[in-house]
Amino acid sequence: METLHHHINPKANLSLFFASSFLLCYFSIAMSCSVTAGTDSIPTTSLISFLQSLQSAALKTFGPTSFDPKLYIDLPLKHGLAATQDAFSNLTRSPCDGEIPAPDLKAFLALYFEDAGSDLIPALPVDFVSEPEGFLPMVENPIVKAWALDVHSLWKNLSRRVSDDVKKHPEMHTLLPLPEPVVVPGSRFHEVYYWDSYWTIRGLLASKMYDSAKAIVHNLISLVDTYGHVLNGARSYYSNRSQPPLLSSMVFDIYKRTGDLAFVKKALPALLKEHRFWNSGIHRVIIRDAHGHRHTLSRYYAMWNKPRPESATIDEESASKLPNDLEKEKFYRELASAAESGWDFSSRWMSNSSDLTTLATTSILPVDLNAYIFKMEHDISFFAELLGDGFTSKKFMKASKTRYAAMKSIFWNAKMEQWLDYWLIDESDEEEVHQWKAENQNHKIFASNFIPVWTETCSSDRTNVNKIVKSLQRSGLVHDAGIATSLSNTGEQWDFPNGWAPLQHMIVEGFAKSGSTKARSVAENIAIRWIKTNYAAYKSTGAMHEKYDVEACGKIGGGGEYKPQTGFGWSNGVVLAFLEEFGWPLDRNIDC
Repeated sequence: METLHHHINPKANLSLFFASSFLLCYFSIAMSCSVTAGTDSIPTTSLISFLQSLQSAALKTFGPTSFDPKLYIDLPLKHGLAATQDAFSNLTRSPCDGEIPAPDLKAFLALYFEDAGSDLIPALPVDFVSEPEGFLPMVENPIVKAWALDVHSLWKNLSRRVSDDVKKHPEMHTLLPLPEPVVVPGSRFHEVYYWDSYWTIRGLLASKMYDSAKAIVHNLISLVDTYGHVLNGARSYYSNRSQPPLLSSMVFDIYKRTGDLAFVKKALPALLKEHRFWNSGIHRVIIRDAHGHRHTLSRYYAMWNKPRPESATIDEESASKLPNDLEKEKFYRELASAAESGWDFSSRWMSNSSDLTTLATTSILPVDLNAYIFKMEHDISFFAELLGDGFTSKKFMKASKTRYAAMKSIFWNAKMEQWLDYWLIDESDEEEVHQWKAENQNHKIFASNFIPVWTETCSSDRTNVNKIVKSLQRSGLVHDAGIATSLSNTGEQWDFPNGWAPLQHMIVEGFAKSGSTKARSVAENIAIRWIKTNYAAYKSTGAMHEKYDVEACGKIGGGGEYKPQTGFGWSNGVVLAFLEEFGWPLDRNIDC
């Protein structure tokens, strides 16, 4: 395993890369970068606290082999919480270690709980047809077309509605009530997830399922109306954090297909609320650049300093080596903040890639988060203009230009021709303003370094795009089956050799839409590799997968804190989006 200062790209000759002093100073001051408000955490619920106790007891009884802590936190109650707690406390326990005999715990689970995920009921989408009119017209190869229809048909398997009991008795479920039907990712993920939903929507749009796409957005808007932001996922235990903010992109893409202005009008107030969430309080950071100009950027920062309920037993084990409760609370916040990023977990957030407890998510200004917010501001300006609100349109166009200037000043590295995350290593001044230093850019190479090309402004300069294309080609990220997440093989799932559908899509689409012939050619080549690996894995396993190993065509990804999952919403969506964009000629082979 390599530590942070070892990840130097020899081709870039980066003499200013993180000095060893970074690691020495990190633990003494990194957390001091956090604003005072960051010490607050939202309260948990009695149900979640009890289910965490059950989760811990189940681990002790059944052992760690194939144990999934999320299963227990997702269990719906059959009876009231008080009665369930009483029955649990009356179970026989070993006098030595408090272990509950396995038969007794199994009987208790059967008597007092429904199955995890049973509070979401299969529901056929109202706009699903087996072969939509005008479906993927540029796919000429009949084998690929047949497979694409198979992927399209998976929307039926992933579509659900929240059971009436969740709405009648919300105190008996961690699942949140939602007004419209949902599309889940698949497997252990029995609920809607925020950023997953963008690529699900892209697939639904390719499948001509516009009503289903709108329903997803309406559900996310309902979360903003209730909580002030879109939650990580539609569970009560996710209310302490969000995920990459892509709601405006969902609205934009649906509007471009449907021209539904009423839909935009309904969404705009929620987008304004979400923008405030990401640009105030604990998410907001002020930094002064090398020329003395102040910039405001955003970071991930969860409102939580306890073990994540869905992974509490794992988090407690990871934190067990830390010396005191204060250090554990800091670590738990970093875990939850990394989960807010969607990249849970990655060496990107760690000062030592072999030690998860060195996560420092809240002390990093992420390139991709600010690219998403830049696009959000651009989208809001566009929507406001459509609706005749010139004041708001101008305000957000100015905000987007201001953020773009900040991204260029703080993140852009002209030598590498990439955008680099910035580490808030140094303490802020008395006004809580950080001073930019070149050595605090993270010169490690991640796929996120290229995500800004997905935004219109960052991909519209053809000369610059061609330089970025060359940078990607020499980065070491591009492999036989797609773009790797990083160059570091740490065992974490958001690292090498895993490739993820969202990262492929944003980089490919950014290049494809740039207007550069060279960039589009590279984009199509990557898309072909990704489509082939998805097809090969589907052919051999009969399933679409959450992630893939980019080292070899058809190889499934691994690593992380849970077993590889199938389904799979965003993988399905990206394959369909790529086939819609690039097609598949009759004479092109789909096999590896």
